[in-house]
Amino acid sequence: MNEQNNLYESNNLKISDDVISTITSITSKEVSGVAELTPVPVTIKGLFKSKSVKNPVTVEINDTVAVIDVYLKVKYEAKVQDVAEEIQKRVKDAVQNMTGIAVSKVNVHIAGIVIDEKK
Repeated sequence: MNEQNNLYESNNLKISDDVISTITSITSKEVSGVAELTPVPVTIKGLFKSKSVKNPVTVEINDTVAVIDVYLKVKYEAKVQDVAEEIQKRVKDAVQNMTGIAVSKVNVHIAGIVIDEKK
């Protein structure tokens, strides 16, 4: 892994964590019941870093195995457990198929529920 550019090697191919993040974002948004992705909540520790708002997806790769966290809001009528399980399955399959990087976990963090006022 190249620390400066957050690049990961898979079969002599260098893959940025931004690529994995993008795959995760697109795949998650396609799941029925997802209202929107939401930025990672800022912790006290995060206040002192240069970026106060983080992407809704974080990727950590250790020994060519990825752990992905995705933060989102679900629609009011959605079954939260079903949405989370579907995201875990789809993201794991998509990242592994597109990048060749094994995914050990996809942690889904439900940050809120969106109520459609029109109904």
